[in-house]
Amino acid sequence: MGKKATFAAGCFWGVEAAFRETPGVLSTTVGYTGGRTKNPSYEQVCSHTTGHAEAVEVEFDPDQISYDKLLDVFFSIHDPTQKNRQGPDVGDQYRTAIFVHDDDQAKEAQASKEAHAKDFARPIVTEITPATTFYAAEDYHQRYLEKRGMASCVIPGQEISNSR
Repeated sequence: MGKKATFAAGCFWGVEAAFRETPGVLSTTVGYTGGRTKNPSYEQVCSHTTGHAEAVEVEFDPDQISYDKLLDVFFSIHDPTQKNRQGPDVGDQYRTAIFVHDDDQAKEAQASKEAHAKDFARPIVTEITPATTFYAAEDYHQRYLEKRGMASCVIPGQEISNSR
C-alpha cells in the first residue's frame, strides 16, 4: 500500500500528467482541497467562492520514490513564484500549495521549498498547509489530457523551467 501526497500547481490536468509519468507513483486523482465547501463542483471551484485549489492526490510507493523526489517534481513543473496563477490561468484555485499529510511531510516540504528558492529570481509563494478533505473531481477531469491524446497543457511558447 502506498503513501499519499497532495499538490496544487495550477491547472490540475498538467500536474496529474506529470506525476502519472513519475516512476514510483502508483495512482493520481485530480480534485479539490484546501477550501470550505463540501463536495464542490468544478463550476463552484471556478467561481472563487469555495476556497479550494485544483489539486492532485498522488499515491506513491516510498520504496520506489521518496517524498523529497516528489517535491522536486512539484517544483519543476510550475512557477512557484506566482500567487494564484499559472500562465494564463488566474484565480485562487490555481495557487501553488503543498498539502501535507503528517509532520514529516511538513518538514520535508519546508526544507524543499527553502532549497529550491535558489532556483528562482523571485520568492517562492507556495503554501504549505495540513491536508484536509480531498474531493475527487468529476470523472471527465480524471486523466483528462491522456483521454485527449495530449502530453501536457503547456501553452506553446510558454515553457516552464527553473531558470527564472
